[in-house]
Amino acid sequence: MKRTIVIGLLGTQLDSRHPQDRWSKWRPSVGLCQQEDLLVARFDLLHEPQFKALAESVSSDMQTASPETEVRLIEVDFNKDPWDFESVYSALHDYAKKQSFDPDSEDYLIHITTGSHVGQICLFLLTESGHLPGRLIQTFPPRRNNDGPEGNYGIIDLDLSKYDRLAARFEEEQRETAAFLKSGIETSNDTFNRMIDDIEQVALHSRAPVLLMGPTGAGKSQLARRIYELKKSRGQLSGNFVEVNCATLRGDSAMSALFGHVKGSFTGATTDRPGLLKAAHNGLLFLDEIGELGADEQAMLLRALEEKRFLPLGADKDAKSDFQFICGTNRDLRQSVTKGDFRADLLARINLWSFRLPGLRERPEDIAPNVRYELEKLAREFGQQVRFNKEAEEAFLRFATSHEARWSGNFRDLNAALVRMATLSRGRRINMEVFEQERSRLLEDWRGDADNQSTQASVDLLEKVLGKKHLSHIDRFDQVQLSVVVETCRKSKNLSEAGRYLFDISGEKRRTRNDADRLRKYLARFGLTWEKCLGENAV
Repeated sequence: MKRTIVIGLLGTQLDSRHPQDRWSKWRPSVGLCQQEDLLVARFDLLHEPQFKALAESVSSDMQTASPETEVRLIEVDFNKDPWDFESVYSALHDYAKKQSFDPDSEDYLIHITTGSHVGQICLFLLTESGHLPGRLIQTFPPRRNNDGPEGNYGIIDLDLSKYDRLAARFEEEQRETAAFLKSGIETSNDTFNRMIDDIEQVALHSRAPVLLMGPTGAGKSQLARRIYELKKSRGQLSGNFVEVNCATLRGDSAMSALFGHVKGSFTGATTDRPGLLKAAHNGLLFLDEIGELGADEQAMLLRALEEKRFLPLGADKDAKSDFQFICGTNRDLRQSVTKGDFRADLLARINLWSFRLPGLRERPEDIAPNVRYELEKLAREFGQQVRFNKEAEEAFLRFATSHEARWSGNFRDLNAALVRMATLSRGRRINMEVFEQERSRLLEDWRGDADNQSTQASVDLLEKVLGKKHLSHIDRFDQVQLSVVVETCRKSKNLSEAGRYLFDISGEKRRTRNDADRLRKYLARFGLTWEKCLGENAV
């Protein structure tokens, strides 16, 4: 049979008893040597240098209780601080490295009942990692009055293959958490599902700010609320969920809404106002469209995130608020930093955990489960189930996943479409007639969106080559014409080619034509040159 070797820390409190009652009271290290069904061949009793006398006394009692047991007293130096993790782990690791373990002929038990909690944790880690090639043993005091002072013991095997039920329970809990963040929707998009798994890990193990990026309607607000509900259910938050769209905040009202004000700080401030940051204390603050915040609000927010303090309008004393922070944006904030519209230090502060939510068109495989989810939600609101007939459902899903469907408003578009069809359906059945009507409406709406996007793209292009200030002094009529000219220049090889394309009809009517010179003069009216038009496209 293998010899049993026990390794344990001296219990400076539990192992120490007054001389007169030391045999009637439970002492873990001594009690382990008194177990009738456990023959300990050797006990390595680890102790700090300053407790040598106690270790010798306990060792003597252990050998009295079990003469067959060899007790080795081994000094471990924790630098007089048994609560310093680094010192304790280093000392115990050094002990383990010096030993000549022989698992073939010796069975090692690591006693984790005595010593500080830090010491017990370090023994566990060294055992789990294999530095101490044994099993954990734990001792217990007597549970009944007629039990002996030796108490009881239990061996803990770290072979996790024996704990399949625990592992399965953990995996099920992870699946439930991910499903909660997805509102119970069985999504199939691999990229989205991996992102949700990462968000779950971050939500439960980090207090750092989270940045949710993605197009309008991608579900940033709903996900932020789900993160709040998850953290609150785990006891990580006790306060409220506070949400605001920064695009709705303008001027002094933005400062007041976010940071509060004191009575009389400005005209109309008839009472004190705590502000949204204060309302989010111990809860979660979600600022959607954070890229819309003004420069002063950005500076105040940065201080609030770093110091948990901010100054309300008109106040002479800081207010305090500690909150989990999540923000959303549909902008490229790095580009906003380059333009000077967003603070680089604030972006660095909120960009530790950033996640991009894909738009609905990027997740065609998830449209069907989201349709089912939205219809179930409508059934709860209407108090009656609304369903597609088979033909209409197949037609809608074909349309929804085709290139024809833009879903520019993402899940808001999908929700609105289903609400309209459910409301207009008779007999609570969405048929082909209702679907075709909704299809026409969506296509018309998206055509308008496309026109607006084209107009915005033209404005963005002119801002890039002229600057926002210069552009503000040019009539909208001229802006439309100029944007076509600049775009043509950026697509042409040289000034002459661009001129020929722009003046191809009027040039034919001239006796002599110099399209390049004509274009150069036109650009000069707005302070532009060929090189400026090309911008980063210039060779």
